[in-house]
Amino acid sequence: MSLKQKLNRMKKHLGSESNENVTEKPEGVKLQSERSSDKVDIPFLEEWTAFDAKPYFFDGEYIFIREKIFSLSTNHGLYPLGDLQKVVMGWNQSSFEHPLSVAGFESKDLFFFDTETTGLGGGTGNTIFLLGYARVFNDKVILRQLFLPSPASEVALYHYFLQEVDYTTLVTYNGKAFDWPQVKTRHTMIRDEVPKLPKFGHFDLLHASRRLWKKEYDSLKLSLVEKQILNITRDGDIPGYMAPMIYFHYLEDQNPEGVFGIMKHNETDILTLITLFTHISNKLLKAEQGSQTEQFEVARWYASVGEKDAATKQYEQILHKKGTYSWAAKKALAEFYKKEKKLKEAIKLWLELQDDEQLPLDERIHAAIELAKYYEHKEKVIGKALTFTKQALSWANQLAYYKEDLIRKRLNRLEIKNIKYTDIS
Repeated sequence: MSLKQKLNRMKKHLGSESNENVTEKPEGVKLQSERSSDKVDIPFLEEWTAFDAKPYFFDGEYIFIREKIFSLSTNHGLYPLGDLQKVVMGWNQSSFEHPLSVAGFESKDLFFFDTETTGLGGGTGNTIFLLGYARVFNDKVILRQLFLPSPASEVALYHYFLQEVDYTTLVTYNGKAFDWPQVKTRHTMIRDEVPKLPKFGHFDLLHASRRLWKKEYDSLKLSLVEKQILNITRDGDIPGYMAPMIYFHYLEDQNPEGVFGIMKHNETDILTLITLFTHISNKLLKAEQGSQTEQFEVARWYASVGEKDAATKQYEQILHKKGTYSWAAKKALAEFYKKEKKLKEAIKLWLELQDDEQLPLDERIHAAIELAKYYEHKEKVIGKALTFTKQALSWANQLAYYKEDLIRKRLNRLEIKNIKYTDIS
């Protein structure tokens, strides 16, 4: 039975599961293998060599390391890979702080990292059989993949991985929850035989993607982000969920045909990380060029990390556009003005929200209550506070799900205050 036929048979058994949820040493320095491959009979060595992969020996075992070099002009989806340098420069020229900022770094400091494992779960039973990574230098992009041809070679795998890695900041997709914890687990089992794991910064682009697009897309799997957002298509790609069975098949007969497909899949994942980091950075650095949804989420993101000026600028730009996010920006900006004690600016926006007949009633109720609070506690104009409270209660009566108790309590208190005020007058 051919490998293709075996893969098709595997797909039938895994049909439901499919829907589940480079660094370089200083220029000129090459990795050194401890022994020559001519002393060992390596199965399918010609095929591995043709695939740009070479064997590297350590402690009596070997792994394969594949290296590919891309020009900065190589397009991957929406951008040439070299555009990463532009956004890194943009971050270095920016005046605000952000969790995704790489101010103080160069593009070569970013380590784009992805793994392939024998299972989707965690724990010591899950083995990493492929470590892939890339870095963007001034003149090229270097991508490397370290492949584990046998479980017995795990020490050799991490020896070369940790010998070679010299990075500052990790960039992954769900790497905080999956990839790096897996590396740490496997490393713990052989830590006496390999170098220590280095400390590093970490940008997990899954969390960044959720920030920007969770309201627009039902799923933010990397393959869907590629297709829907980054304009990246994969032809003949092996699904990631099939990687474990292809690897186990390889361990049986050592034929690397299927493994090459996994490595191509991993290569695309890593290049996508470069494109995705570039794209998200552009959304943050040039938010006015994004969709209203993106602009709004960028503003919220800046607000959540305390960058008030950047958030305000984005909210104010959305105010002048039609659509759902115009009133959402007004509401958010009014709350911001309230916290900053810019009450005149906040009152103007709450009045606009209250009078907007296109808004959902619960949003108009919120604005009316804020106006009532202002006139009761700041201006001491009880009559106006009563007017806005009565309006809020009237709208609340039209909504079966709205709890009116707090509004009624406010109304009762204001009516008592109004009587006292009238008696005094």
